Amino acid sequence: MEQRVEESLGAVILAAGVSSRMGEPKQLLRLGGKTLLEQVLDNARNAAVDEIVVVLGAAAENIRQEVDLSRIKVVINSSYQLGMSTSLGAGLAALDPTINAALVLLADQPFVRPTTLDRIGGEYRRSHAQIVIPLYNGFRGNPVLLDRSVFPEVMALSGDVGCRAIFGNHLEGIVKLPVEDVGILLDIDSKADLIKFHRVSVGTPDESLLELADLDGREIVGDAAARPELIIVGQEPVAMALARLGALLNFTVTAIDPVLRVSDFPGADRVLHRLDFSRVLQSAERYVVVASKGRFDEEALEQALCTGSAYVALVANKKRGQEVLRSLELKGCAAEMLSRVQVPAGIDIGAETPQEIALSIMAAIVQARRRDS
Repeated sequence: MEQRVEESLGAVILAAGVSSRMGEPKQLLRLGGKTLLEQVLDNARNAAVDEIVVVLGAAAENIRQEVDLSRIKVVINSSYQLGMSTSLGAGLAALDPTINAALVLLADQPFVRPTTLDRIGGEYRRSHAQIVIPLYNGFRGNPVLLDRSVFPEVMALSGDVGCRAIFGNHLEGIVKLPVEDVGILLDIDSKADLIKFHRVSVGTPDESLLELADLDGREIVGDAAARPELIIVGQEPVAMALARLGALLNFTVTAIDPVLRVSDFPGADRVLHRLDFSRVLQSAERYVVVASKGRFDEEALEQALCTGSAYVALVANKKRGQEVLRSLELKGCAAEMLSRVQVPAGIDIGAETPQEIALSIMAAIVQARRRDS
């Protein structure tokens, strides 16, 4: 296959958000002597991209005054309050017509290395993919690269959704690229995150970032191997509530997430930051629940199905569930195997809150255990 050696790449940096959790513009928070946006800009400038577009919205004037945006195309998204899709559309529309593909960078991810951006661009040229998604330890991250052929579809999105919303329509055009850069998973989403990463800067080795991300697992001791095993992928509120219920019902609970804090899962026996089911206990009673809000759904379900889990469920609505199952079918998963996935997860009890959803899932697991015993 010939490489797209002449293809030109752009970078679209999304920096229009309100930063409501921070109480001040996140883009201007300082880390390692520079603002978050400056760090992201430096990463893009040091990569082999032909054009950089920055999309501003909230606090645009303050950002212009404090950040050097020379030789950068700046787009003001006056509709930023309508969600991320408006910034995506504005950024892609602003790219020069000669740009063949775009890396979509987030202003709160300062640790992505320029060499990683170049690897993603190189894979695009090599594979002729429509979409390139980077992976670290099996987990999907950002930035995502989009070929111009999908720009119109992304620009037609509405609401607070990102480009992931179109992935289900391009399953055969997606390439997932393993990279040795934990920065693709790390974002500054709260003041606690900022404090945690305050001592590091761009270029910090992965080992140091992982240590600060508090990814240390706990060894499973005692009678854990004799108990039924509950594996939870993700750290959403449903996942955390599920861990507590699992512990209450005497399950061995393993939580899996790339940037998981041990304190987030008081019910878990251990946490893992690698999506690798060979590292969990071998159990005849393994129950897997994927609650990653779309980040790692396909990868986690595929491993759960291939390791003989007694119960596999996905926390998602029916539409999203159908997209995930279709993706796995295209990858070669047998229909009989896919029929074992319960989606939406849990028994229908009209659950709405994360705690109620977790309760409905545990009820389904108990039901499956008693039926199989």
